[in-house]
Amino acid sequence: MNIRSIDLNLLVYLDVLLRLRNVTRAAESLGISQPAMSNALQRLRKLFSDPLLVRASNGMNPTERAVALQPLVREIVVSVERAVEPDKGFDASKSERVFRISVSDYSESTLLLHLLRRMRSNAPNITLDILTPSDVSYEDVERGNVDLVINRFDALPQSFHQKTIWRDSFSCLISHHNPIRHHFNLESYLEASHVWVSKTGMGVGVGVEPGALQQLGWVDDALAKLGKTRRIRVFTRHYQAAMQLAELRDLIVTLPSKAANLLKNDPDVIILQPPFEIPEIELKMAWSPLLQHNPAHQWLRRLITETTQDLS
Repeated sequence: MNIRSIDLNLLVYLDVLLRLRNVTRAAESLGISQPAMSNALQRLRKLFSDPLLVRASNGMNPTERAVALQPLVREIVVSVERAVEPDKGFDASKSERVFRISVSDYSESTLLLHLLRRMRSNAPNITLDILTPSDVSYEDVERGNVDLVINRFDALPQSFHQKTIWRDSFSCLISHHNPIRHHFNLESYLEASHVWVSKTGMGVGVGVEPGALQQLGWVDDALAKLGKTRRIRVFTRHYQAAMQLAELRDLIVTLPSKAANLLKNDPDVIILQPPFEIPEIELKMAWSPLLQHNPAHQWLRRLITETTQDLS
């Protein structure tokens, strides 16, 4: 098919249709009539030899072809918009932009305060909308509805851009009154009661089965390689809660060192090195290819990188 025979406005219509999945709302967004939008959809179906959107009980759902087309069409439309708009650059000191960032509890505890301090001095009118991993899907990120996700990931979609912003070891937090401090070794560690804390990836979380070692993460994976298991008495996804539980006399909290070091000046807790080797973890930021060349987004990524380099 010769590209000269294609009405490129149809790609703009398709971009809006796939985002809104509603002919009436798409027409209103583009400022055209509903019959004109319906006509455009018919032309798109003919162009791609695919229904693209099909009616279902919950509205209109994209076909498999449409799902594959969506990021490509979005990138084309954004590229054209960027090409025809005057290049004004990005002035962080004057910008009033809202950045939406999904962060894990671990990265929120260790990074956010330092990032905000730097941001407030360089860009006082910028607003951060902080989302939890359960608030966000990979689709939200792919569409550019969320600027960044900062977390530890087992896997990411191949289309995403990503960057490791630091690596972290593990530490143990115990109460100053916990008698284990006087004989802290692998044997006493395994005999003690533990707090499990973790939340990786994205999406709505589910409960943990204590016996399902493959779900428990880094600490328990490292113990499993030694043929050992620990006695987990509390499962939590919140690092602040886990660190508070370390004040209890009979519990051990094993967590990334940057989080543990937040309590280094707390007289009620002690930070100890784990009595076995646990591989380091990587904290990454990931973003949509649609935002890769956006000047504001490039500024945000630089700011985060500079902040994490200082912390490291």
